[in-house]
Amino acid sequence: MLEYTGIRVRDLDRARRFYCEGLGLRTHSSGRMTAGGRWETLEDPVSKAQLELNFYPDNPPYREGDELDHLGFRVEGLEATVARLVELGARVRIPAFREKDERLAFLSDPDGVWIELYEKGGEEQPPTSRGGE
Repeated sequence: MLEYTGIRVRDLDRARRFYCEGLGLRTHSSGRMTAGGRWETLEDPVSKAQLELNFYPDNPPYREGDELDHLGFRVEGLEATVARLVELGARVRIPAFREKDERLAFLSDPDGVWIELYEKGGEEQPPTSRGGE
């Protein structure tokens, strides 16, 4: 199920102000990425649609055209979903890993668009990647 869209921003405070004050979104949650960046999820109070703002401090440098960071899908059966998508032309970018109570993996579709797959809970297995650590 499509859960949210993640976009890359150059200034997290400026982006939050733009989407909240300008378009009425509200801060939902925020945190730090294992790989070092910061994220903040904004939510539309009516539709409940979510926009994730992703800030990476110059790693890699921001270039115009990099705005779409990834699409986030919640799945059941992470490994089976990854295998199915690889058969359909996806490329594994960051193999499955655990972060808190979720298991995540990052792939790119056949056109190069990054996709985050995440599974709540999941099997108790050691992570195969630490997402850039």
